Amino acid sequence: MATKKQRRTDEVKHKKTRKNRRFLLLSAIIAVLVVFLAIFFITLFDYIYPPATGKYSAAKKRDKLEVTLFFSDANERFLIPEKRFIPKENGPEELAQEMVKALLSGSKTGLVNTFPENAELEGVKMAGGDTLLVNFSESLVANHPGGSTAEMATIYSLTNTLTVNMPAIKKVKILIGGKERESLKGHIGLKNPFTINRELIAPPVPQKEG
Repeated sequence: MATKKQRRTDEVKHKKTRKNRRFLLLSAIIAVLVVFLAIFFITLFDYIYPPATGKYSAAKKRDKLEVTLFFSDANERFLIPEKRFIPKENGPEELAQEMVKALLSGSKTGLVNTFPENAELEGVKMAGGDTLLVNFSESLVANHPGGSTAEMATIYSLTNTLTVNMPAIKKVKILIGGKERESLKGHIGLKNPFTINRELIAPPVPQKEG
């Protein structure tokens, strides 16, 4: 049988254990409450003072402009228009640059891309009032498949895209590495600037009656 002293010792231990449990439980409740209050006040603060990435910043984002890009059909016979939204820029050179970048990114509707995947734009510049100089890196030539059909698709998808969307641009001259180049791959000369070629634009598909 346990002595009176042992029983008292056990009771003291039991009380301490219960006290520790209550303390741990209370600490856990307080911790949860603190976290809850922190989340509540952070949410309330964000509601009253929205961060820069909230709905108010959407109004500060640049407007988008709908443009028409030209890509090839499956047979590379015609250029087919594709609508795209690009950042609306103030200057003509900045806007033209965004258009060329969109063209280089490729079709979003399954049309045939007219530029090789690794082609890089180095810059654009207005010259002579109505002529836009479009400067590509050597990667355009290095990765281009070549052939008169592919070269024509590249040249006129670029020219038609720029002239159709920007009436101030009448001519487009292609530079490679900031310099004139005889051709992309030996078929179509690049010495002279290009003008819009409407004959390459695919005719509209007639709608069926009934």
